[in-house]
Amino acid sequence: MSISKKQYSRVTTNSLSEMKRNGEKIAMLTAYDFTLAGIIDRAGIDIILVGDSASNVMAGHETTLPITLDQMIYHAASVVRGCKRALVIVDLPFGTYQADSKEALRSAIKIMKESGAHAVKLEGGKLAKDSIERILQAGIPVMGHLGLTPQSIYKFGTYSVRAKEEKEAKELMEDAKLLEDLGCFGIVLEKIPSGLAQKVAKNILTPIIGIGAGNKVDGQVLVLHDMLGMTKEFSPRFLRRYLDLDNKISSAIKSYSTDVKSGHFPSKDEQY
Repeated sequence: MSISKKQYSRVTTNSLSEMKRNGEKIAMLTAYDFTLAGIIDRAGIDIILVGDSASNVMAGHETTLPITLDQMIYHAASVVRGCKRALVIVDLPFGTYQADSKEALRSAIKIMKESGAHAVKLEGGKLAKDSIERILQAGIPVMGHLGLTPQSIYKFGTYSVRAKEEKEAKELMEDAKLLEDLGCFGIVLEKIPSGLAQKVAKNILTPIIGIGAGNKVDGQVLVLHDMLGMTKEFSPRFLRRYLDLDNKISSAIKSYSTDVKSGHFPSKDEQY
């Protein structure tokens, strides 16, 4: 049975709830700059996440931890300028919300005021409760993030699948319900068993976006550089590469270099 899609001239948090009610899947990708954000937006993606994954794919860090609040705002402002339709969400980076809820609110306000983004995302359930409450009370939309939470990588010690055991699965379900009750407009579930993700999506009204969480959730998110094949080292099971840009870009650059060195570029038609 095909599902008729409503056309949204601007995606909002309300749009996402409506999409879940109508059974329409939500498409989400990361972006970190003006040019690619514009391409993604024109292609009809519903949500653009300015992820702290910029720490990895843009800055070359091993983890997401080093990126700063000001760096996130720089990327977010660039993305917002390239978007007309998509909902733009910004990750609160490590260290900007874990210590206390007042710091979390200051960080969220700074992002919203200086970038023009539409919402923030942060990791954690019960431990992030006070921060989420305070941010929401200020009128700032919050997306949650459960399962594998990359900012806690040194605590986990591994990027392996989370919530495989009954105790952790139960805690994740409780955290998802808590995030819904607090008023989060969406939740990312990262790298958890598909059956558990399906159970979460079925039992709460909040839209659930998966990454490595199977296809029975309400939408999917991938890191843009990964799905375009610009990164080669990262090859988890959940990643589908839609292009091989690493080779295509390398080939184009080699052709340019050859043309420059041989004198074939610029041609007579390419000069004044």
